[in-house]
Amino acid sequence: MGPLRAILDDPAWRLNALGTAVVGTVAFALFATPLTLLAWLEPAWARSWRIQLRRPRAQDLVGRSIARWLANTAVAFALMTVAWPWVHFGRAAFFPLPSWHEVLGQFLVFVYLDDLLFYWAHRALHGRWLFKHVHAVHHRIYTPWAITGNYSHPAEFVITATLALLGPALFHSHPLTIWIWIAWRQWEAAEGHCGYDLPFSPSLLLPGSDGALHHDFHHAKVRGNYAGFLRHVDTVFGTLAKGYAEHRAKRA
Repeated sequence: MGPLRAILDDPAWRLNALGTAVVGTVAFALFATPLTLLAWLEPAWARSWRIQLRRPRAQDLVGRSIARWLANTAVAFALMTVAWPWVHFGRAAFFPLPSWHEVLGQFLVFVYLDDLLFYWAHRALHGRWLFKHVHAVHHRIYTPWAITGNYSHPAEFVITATLALLGPALFHSHPLTIWIWIAWRQWEAAEGHCGYDLPFSPSLLLPGSDGALHHDFHHAKVRGNYAGFLRHVDTVFGTLAKGYAEHRAKRA
């Protein structure tokens, strides 16, 4: 119990590991719940925002998505706690607060860095062995609902979570900055699978972002569009999904 007690007593662990896990869990619940209800109720006023004409499959994945999300979060948190002596990141005190330009600057770096890292990890997951044994779990979803955003193999979830924390570790970020970033990353997970091209989405404020459209098209076609939201990454590496440019132009 000695080493574990030392980790649990570490204020940096409580702020940056435990705090981040709580913020991420609460944020995903807050974002995914209304967006999942939107897809379930299919109100007439939002029908023109639907991305796919194909009807979603019977949503027997909702309960399993919740179970996988909570289990994956527990696994990732346990691994982060065990590895804490070697992956120590973030500051050990909440005060003083960072300046707004520090928060904004680091947040923007995290967005674009994470999308690039996610691209390469996601593309690797589409290799034959990794797709069959790991990534195929997530691709049980063809027409997604927001709650399926974290429906994935535990290994994929841990990889995605690790990539999201590389930026904060690199910058030794303030806990507030990390929490804002992780909350945003959970918004991306929920929105990217909500099935709707939301015209009011804050994601569209980011240069190069197509919002949910980019990743939804990946689920429909399986190949291509490996970046999360940013079309320029797939454009540079020549991996835009077949027909995506035309589909995007038609929706615009």
